[in-house]
Amino acid sequence: MNIDKIVSISGKPGLYQVISQGKNTIIVESLQDKKRLPVNSLNSISALSDIAIYTYDEEIPLREVFVIIHKKENGEKSIDPKSDKKQLQSFFSEVLPNYDEERVYPSNIKKIVLWYNTLVDAGFDFKSLEEVKEEEKKTEEVKK
Repeated sequence: MNIDKIVSISGKPGLYQVISQGKNTIIVESLQDKKRLPVNSLNSISALSDIAIYTYDEEIPLREVFVIIHKKENGEKSIDPKSDKKQLQSFFSEVLPNYDEERVYPSNIKKIVLWYNTLVDAGFDFKSLEEVKEEEKKTEEVKK
């Protein structure tokens, strides 16, 4: 399972893995119940690899936030995404202390925690995200 192939579809709960792509349709499989369904171009699809979190300094890719949560939780599921707003914000400030509180809303934090827990349940390999980060560092060093 690759983070580049995991998507969120507006109007549909949960996360999906892209199985196949056609001319106007994508076939996805739910990470929760493994059901497959076609998604057409009318649906808004966001790849998790394209999402970033605002901080006061820069934007942090979501995959890096997942790695931080994974280390903090020792590979286990995180807090309940249905926790109250203060608990979610407190948790997220531990994970990413300099996140921009004006642009990252509690609903965003709730979604991030829900997605993280979904990936843990699906058996996602978070070590692959760390390897991607290391490769990016090497690429940046070569460019300099």
